[in-house]
Amino acid sequence: MQRLRRLSGRRGARRDEGAFVIDGPVLLREALGAGVVVEEVFATPAARADAAVATAAASGAVIRVVTPEVLARAVDTVTPHGMAAIARRIEVPLDEALTAAARGPLTLVLVDVADPGNAGTLLRAAEAAGAAAVLFCGSSVDPTNAKCVRASAGALFHLPVALAEDAAAVLDGLARHGVRTVATVVAGGVAYDAADLVGPVAVVLGSEAHGLPAEILASVDERLSIPMAGRSESLNVAMAGTLLCFEALRQRQSGSS
Repeated sequence: MQRLRRLSGRRGARRDEGAFVIDGPVLLREALGAGVVVEEVFATPAARADAAVATAAASGAVIRVVTPEVLARAVDTVTPHGMAAIARRIEVPLDEALTAAARGPLTLVLVDVADPGNAGTLLRAAEAAGAAAVLFCGSSVDPTNAKCVRASAGALFHLPVALAEDAAAVLDGLARHGVRTVATVVAGGVAYDAADLVGPVAVVLGSEAHGLPAEILASVDERLSIPMAGRSESLNVAMAGTLLCFEALRQRQSGSS
């Protein structure tokens, strides 16, 4: 239980141990179906009979039965689903993600996106829109943060995800691989639905509080804005990124921008 608690709460532990926590039977089934290596499953007596536990055991996972109270103290969710698992980390090397970006239609680049709910939502939108990869740069949240994993609704298990400290180096790498880059700005950019998002293209999204750094904005190929009819100045990063993901999908399906 100490390991479960440590991995649930500490980014450094997840990095050092190469593992992360999956909360609940639905996400566990998604992970197993995607080929994620599950090492341990902690289940309450009531959840022990769930088919996901049997599938995990068949894959080689160690099953540990614990009380609901003990499980609740070990994970970060207020209402645990009676089950949590420890799995091997699944991010890919940056070079592999850049290669995927060059071959695929759409990539998301998250720069200093700190909120795990927003990051998880963007993973979910990217996977649903057929993205090739998602790159977490700078001070972005750990994609294996438990809240991010839950918000991704399993998308994390199906997408190449890479980490990089230097966002500028990532943009350089995308350029070398022939991937165009576009960034969202509040005003002054090309209307998002008038831009060519057929790809290969990378949508670069900035932090919730400050947007993208000036040096990153200066490096992208095009800036896009989302026109507003109401009083709101802008959408939050998860909403804006989702809108661009599905505009890119619409353009691919229609065959034109």
